Amino acid sequence: MVSSSLPHNLRIKKNGTIRGRRPSRAEAAAPRDRKPQPTDLRLGRIVRLLMEHATVVVSGTKIAEEISSTRSEVWRLIQQLRGLGVDVAGHPATGYQLRAVPDLLLPEILRPLIRGTIFEAHLHHFYKIGSTNTAAMAAASELAPEGTVFLAEEQTAGRGRGAHSWHSTRSRGIYCSVVLRPALPPSEVLPLSLAAGLAVHAALLQVDPSVNADLKWPNDLLIEGKKFCGILAEMNAEATRVRHVVVGIGINVNQTSFPEEVAAQAISLRLATGSERSRVELAAALLKSLDREYRDLIENPEARQSILQRFEERSSWVRGKQVRIEENGSSFEGTTDGLDERGFLRVRSALGVQTVLSGTVRAQ
Repeated sequence: MVSSSLPHNLRIKKNGTIRGRRPSRAEAAAPRDRKPQPTDLRLGRIVRLLMEHATVVVSGTKIAEEISSTRSEVWRLIQQLRGLGVDVAGHPATGYQLRAVPDLLLPEILRPLIRGTIFEAHLHHFYKIGSTNTAAMAAASELAPEGTVFLAEEQTAGRGRGAHSWHSTRSRGIYCSVVLRPALPPSEVLPLSLAAGLAVHAALLQVDPSVNADLKWPNDLLIEGKKFCGILAEMNAEATRVRHVVVGIGINVNQTSFPEEVAAQAISLRLATGSERSRVELAAALLKSLDREYRDLIENPEARQSILQRFEERSSWVRGKQVRIEENGSSFEGTTDGLDERGFLRVRSALGVQTVLSGTVRAQ
């Protein structure tokens, strides 16, 4: 079980066992998502085949042979792809052809782009799921291997901080959770969450160097002061060792609007830049960047200090920011004064320098 005396940060949610954790409202409202059904792997194989023969029409017979199925089943699967938004021309009598490369996070599309990472072998895609983090935590408790990735086109119960939800428009954002098993004590896991933020920051710079993203401690990325990315890290641990950590990353990519209740605080890359982005390109860049950050953290003794230093350099919130801290039912105001050696935020107030272990950080 997790020791109650360990430093606690709301972004690193600690659980003793999955059985002992009370489900959230979102989880309770969607019990079917405890065993979500992944997207049919044959869909990805069809897309890959059509991409490899992009200049010609591929017969239903050829596709059926490649996926070991029948022409009638191929037609049914083509209809499913169209339902996912894939622009496939043709019909059973003439064959099929892609009109455009689909921007779907299917394993067959994503895997060739992340070769050599710990994530390439265990990609799981879902057309619709309650929460990728919930599914990943359940899989991790059943000994899913390190590097297992859950990707969804849509979440019906996406989770953010505390009881907050994450708005997950279908095929407009990246909704991704990964299973990690770092050989670290629970007290040293916070830098992993910060490293995930750095991975998102680096991936975005790779895709579009003109985007000026800001890291907000400990788990958000902002553009123009509005959130476009949130990170939710959940941990299952004993007092001295981590069993597994699930890092969930939600990125607003191509949304053109948001519900009224979050519109003032949320932004997407498309709204920020005026251009639609490839989710596949960004997801591949993210997983490669996260792979580099994670490997360095577990292999390099100097990595933790590097993560803290780079986080401070890329964040306007960590030092010299006038903030209001809401924590454990109380609040105080002050000026941020960097990170301590564990990665927690220091704030200088009228009472001196205080360390923020959990709670909400708001700009004054």
